[in-house]
Amino acid sequence: MVKIKSSDDVDFTTTKEVAERSILLKNMLEDVGETDQAIPLPNVTGAILEKVIQYLEHHQSDDENTVLSKTLDDINPWDKEFMGDDRNVIFDIILAANYLDVKSLLDLGCKTVANIIKDKPIDEVADILGIVRDYSPEVEEQVKEELSWLEDKPPN
Repeated sequence: MVKIKSSDDVDFTTTKEVAERSILLKNMLEDVGETDQAIPLPNVTGAILEKVIQYLEHHQSDDENTVLSKTLDDINPWDKEFMGDDRNVIFDIILAANYLDVKSLLDLGCKTVANIIKDKPIDEVADILGIVRDYSPEVEEQVKEELSWLEDKPPN
């Protein structure tokens, strides 16, 4: 069993096989070897680490290629429910997946965000992603003109 400690000092225990689905944890375990001490993860809170472990346990027997798919719409029901619709949690999961180097979870998080912003107007996408739009109206109009081809929708 592997012990893991979150940034807010919450301890978790999981199997070595589950922990090694994270490249970061796999490398740490290879470097440290067998130990009774918890591996500290200073960039992941307990609430998010719990979700990451839940995801890793659910997908522990999956082949990486099976978990990852190319299309945005191809998210299985368990994964869709797992991600939920709380945008703060989704972004925290993405950050944790990136830090822990769990490619399939990072991919799932990015697909979830892509589905959230798909077909939304620019202002709404900026709000969702927390982007401050501090362009002057003149600069914004110039950029819109230069990138007008992006607005063109292909015919049905």
